[in-house]
Amino acid sequence: MPLPAALARFNRVVTNRVVRPLAAHLPYMAVVEHRGRRSGRVYRTPVNVFADGDRYRFALTYGPGVDWLRNVRAAGGCVVITRGRTVTLTAPRTGHDPGAAWAPPPVRWVLTTIGATDYLDCTAAP
Repeated sequence: MPLPAALARFNRVVTNRVVRPLAAHLPYMAVVEHRGRRSGRVYRTPVNVFADGDRYRFALTYGPGVDWLRNVRAAGGCVVITRGRTVTLTAPRTGHDPGAAWAPPPVRWVLTTIGATDYLDCTAAP
């Protein structure tokens, strides 16, 4: 089971405000810019990301029902800021890997321990 919803709410209100400026520059971290499905408002959410060429994979530590993921899927993409670079991403698709084989070993251990085995794949726009 992914991390609990109560922790997600706490992180959204408290932790994300502290982490957001750093996430755009730290390894395995990024800020996803996405637009609300109903409000049209632009949101910036810190996430775990793993890049491989033009493919970007996001660990869904709170599961596949989070708002930022629903917004990205509805829009057909997003903008991600990682390592100080801004990249437009398209073709969002979710997947499930019980062993999180795609993640680096220390991250893989954490993801499998907390049961966060879902991910989002996107491709960099040409």
